[in-house]
Amino acid sequence: MSPTVYLVSGANRGIGLGIVSQLAARPNTIVFAGARNPSSASGLHALAAKHPNTLHVVQLTSADKASNDAAIAGIRRIAGRLDIIIANAGINTFFGQVLDTEPDVALEHYRVNFIGPLVLFQAAWSLLQQSPQPKFAIVSSLAGSIQVGAALPSGLLAYGASKTAVNYLAVKMHHEHKDLVVLALNPGGVATDMAAFAQRSDALMAQMDLITVEESAGGILSVVDTAVRKEDGLQLTNYDGTKYPW
Repeated sequence: MSPTVYLVSGANRGIGLGIVSQLAARPNTIVFAGARNPSSASGLHALAAKHPNTLHVVQLTSADKASNDAAIAGIRRIAGRLDIIIANAGINTFFGQVLDTEPDVALEHYRVNFIGPLVLFQAAWSLLQQSPQPKFAIVSSLAGSIQVGAALPSGLLAYGASKTAVNYLAVKMHHEHKDLVVLALNPGGVATDMAAFAQRSDALMAQMDLITVEESAGGILSVVDTAVRKEDGLQLTNYDGTKYPW
């Protein structure tokens, strides 16, 4: 049986590294782990040394077309296809109200969190087409739910709006590509560097209960593993399978 071939972006730390760690331990699997600066991704390289035939570290900069095209060209040479992409790379570097949010800050969140998955999909679609059941999973956020996230008393404008945009991308991809399984996933509140920054920066985030990286990554993979295409559309899905409104 042919191995299942994965690409995970933003794999150098946090949720991405947790996902890659669990995938690398699976049998009959090839994993490409994307990192903006592979030379400094010590955790990834240590993992690759333990799984030399399974895990490949690739340079991948979110929203950079040349970097994405080069990474996909390398994957094409090694594996010839991609079965599952988990677009995990993202940023949340600012908390502030509407009047406090500078345009450049909003644009940078939009560039990484929305344009990043868009560019990755555009670069990788030809390899996904080689899979009998391709899947493209976007690690989004409940903050991107207009009904739920926008109502929170939190300074999540820049981050939340960028996740709303990538949720729209997920739905649009679903309708335009009838042979593709698309997912938009909420990873939960996870004990990562990003969450630590959020809890230092925002009163509501400081009250948030956090789960472990392992729990989030395991839940995400369980949802991805069992996902099938539903012609009536898709929903924003929590790592534990709970559905949320857009």
